[in-house]
Amino acid sequence: MLSYEFMRLALAAAVLVGLTAPTVGVYLVQRRLSLIGDGLGHVALLGVAVGLVTRSAPVLTALLATVAGAVVVEVLRARRSASADVALAVMFYGGIAGGVVVVTRAPAGTPTSLDGYLFGALTTTTRTDLVVFTVLAAVVLGVTIGLGRSLFAVALDEEHARASGLPVLPLNLLLAVVTAATVTLSMRVLGLLLISGLMVLPAGCAQLVARSFRSSLVVSVLIGVSVAVSGTVVSWYADTPSGGTVVLMAVAAYAVLSIGRIARRRPPARPEPRTPAPPAAVPVGPGG
Repeated sequence: MLSYEFMRLALAAAVLVGLTAPTVGVYLVQRRLSLIGDGLGHVALLGVAVGLVTRSAPVLTALLATVAGAVVVEVLRARRSASADVALAVMFYGGIAGGVVVVTRAPAGTPTSLDGYLFGALTTTTRTDLVVFTVLAAVVLGVTIGLGRSLFAVALDEEHARASGLPVLPLNLLLAVVTAATVTLSMRVLGLLLISGLMVLPAGCAQLVARSFRSSLVVSVLIGVSVAVSGTVVSWYADTPSGGTVVLMAVAAYAVLSIGRIARRRPPARPEPRTPAPPAAVPVGPGG
């Protein structure tokens, strides 16, 4: 397997995604924004379509679209608008619908298949793609680790963080931008429809076994890299789609850890109480 260059590139890309997606996912799960990756994936599809139609780099146009979408999401959430959820739904579904429509306007001879972006095409990773992925991963990891304490404080309790003097809105916007970068980084590895799987499931696994935020971050990254690499290897030998296989590995890890936690919490069986033997009869003598 490693004798093929495309598989070496694929494994390197899988490691990068396995590192970055769970790192961002830990903060998103803490903020109860687990499914924002799905929504931004819809917006990214519109960016991909624009890139294909204009014959520019789809990764760049997808990044611009997801960053814009993430900023809009955060601004609406910060305003606590009563119609924010409707506005988000319009943006998310408008993104995927717009992508499907825009891609039909591509010039003749332009490759317009969206399958590789929807479901992932890990084995098509090129050296140029890997360079872009590495830069995006470095930015994401630098932000999430370098500002980890502040991001965690905001994710845990925004009001307390604001009272402590932290710039809550800029930090939330920064997290939104790195989430958008993670979506763009992951779309060729997992596919836009499966991105949230590697962002959320390792973080969910970590919550089952970790006792602190730092240990949760470490565990989620270890699980993310493990399922990304093992899923890529299994997909090679089983001839299955890489994105779906990676996410299924993450689902299996979550199921195993959940069963283990339930088993640990089950109280030990209590021994059945023994019925005391009746007292022996005391013999009574003739004079008794």
